[in-house]
Amino acid sequence: MSKPWFDQYDPWVPHEIDTGAYSNVVEMLMEAGERFSDKVAFSNFGATRTYSEVMALSRDFAAYLQNELGIVKGDRVALMAPNMMAFPVAMLGILRAGGVQVNVNPMYTARELEHQLNDADADTIVVNSGSTGTLADVIGETGIKNVIVAKLDDLIGLGLPSPPVDPRLKNSVTFLDALSAGADMELSDVNLTGDDLIYLQYTGGTTGLSKGAMLTHRNLVSNILQFECCAGDYIRMGEDVVITAIPMYHIFALMVNTLSYFKFGGTNVMITNPRDMPAFVKEWSKWKVTVFTGVNTLYNGLLHTPGFADLDFSSLGFSVGGGAAVQKAVSDKWKTVTGKHIKEGYGLSETSPILTINPFGMKDFMSAIGVPAPSTDISLRDDDGNEVAQGERGELCAKGPQVMKGYWRREDETAAVMTDDGYFRTGDIAVMDETGFFRIVDRKKDMIIVSGFNVFPNEIEAEIAAMKGVLECACIGVPDEKTGEAAKVFVVKSDESLTKEAVRAHCKERLTGYKVPRQIVFIDELPKSTVGKILRRELRDM
Repeated sequence: MSKPWFDQYDPWVPHEIDTGAYSNVVEMLMEAGERFSDKVAFSNFGATRTYSEVMALSRDFAAYLQNELGIVKGDRVALMAPNMMAFPVAMLGILRAGGVQVNVNPMYTARELEHQLNDADADTIVVNSGSTGTLADVIGETGIKNVIVAKLDDLIGLGLPSPPVDPRLKNSVTFLDALSAGADMELSDVNLTGDDLIYLQYTGGTTGLSKGAMLTHRNLVSNILQFECCAGDYIRMGEDVVITAIPMYHIFALMVNTLSYFKFGGTNVMITNPRDMPAFVKEWSKWKVTVFTGVNTLYNGLLHTPGFADLDFSSLGFSVGGGAAVQKAVSDKWKTVTGKHIKEGYGLSETSPILTINPFGMKDFMSAIGVPAPSTDISLRDDDGNEVAQGERGELCAKGPQVMKGYWRREDETAAVMTDDGYFRTGDIAVMDETGFFRIVDRKKDMIIVSGFNVFPNEIEAEIAAMKGVLECACIGVPDEKTGEAAKVFVVKSDESLTKEAVRAHCKERLTGYKVPRQIVFIDELPKSTVGKILRRELRDM
């Protein structure tokens, strides 16, 4: 496939990046810590920490992990916390100790948490106190030996209330005590290379159980540099203020907001509970925000929150949308209010995440995922693996230094998503127009995207199918004004007394909130092919 997208690059964007500019992410962040030492790195609930403070605290935590817990290069350390001051300190400490961070959604159910901890083979977890009950439910079924509990007020000191630690967790250590102990310990240098793992980023799988995308230091260094090259002078080194409302355990906020803006010397304003929109707007009002990132539903929520339109947006340089398609109506309203359109990008957990983004110099909204980042090649393939002609639909396949090493201990699944010539199959169907812009037109896999989070129908189906009174079921994604998409389940009963309320309650107990079906429909039989395959398209047509 020819590369007409080069013609759409802003003048400052190179065709290639130097993937060897840094040997690892820690080197990159250490350099930034020294360069911007006196600047505010993170703010949360009005409390701030400078770059030098974050570097010192993360050193102490890394020393504790190495000396007290025996963490060595390659050991998996789980981090289960919302956006809070302890998150970046714990993250940088894990990386400096040589650990591989396993990002865990703090809203996971016990079943989901048990699977992920066992799959990652982690024996240490840093957990927000509010999630200790879930951990206590399953810790005996996992290999977890070390529990470090972080509270909302840690490193803030404002007396913020936190849920108590579940009393079933014996011998847990507080995050502050770990920092205090580590301050008196030596930190050993870890010889990290670009090929070493930095994160296990879990994503839904065709089996219904999530699998860990193995992201390396080179993957993240590359994606940070790709983002930096694309943004150019839209990045204000040492001056940017970025609002982080997307969870930092999500690859979008992890790479763009957390790692990139640390490298850029920005001030990162962390929003712990973005669902409290009035408080979110109040926090925004205190800052001259220059950068905002979010999913479509977050933008839409802010636009419908009283007082948001009255804020001062004169400092806002750009806004980026990802995780799910940005709707033109939302972007148009965002521009009316803030003066800036939303710049849409596209990527996946497996690609660190950015693959494509719309040019920063473009003033108007483009209903497209943009053009490939530097050093990224996109190839659209048919079902036989052949490249399609320009303008035709094909599965978007990507090659670049940001593409994962593979799935953790899943060679078969890794092989299934890689082409013979080394391209990653995204499962999304796209077209490239004559100018080189790409658009997603369909989804090859049945994944549902709820507020930027991947939801796989077969996981929901497996839980409902296990219920008494259910003969069979099928799940599809349907449009939803609030979340972009939502899960809708068609259920065939074997017991007429089964109710929608019972199905929903069962799901709430077994699935994270965003996976719980928004709609439940009872049906006499599911449409199937001659070989018995459920015809989801017919369900969508219904």
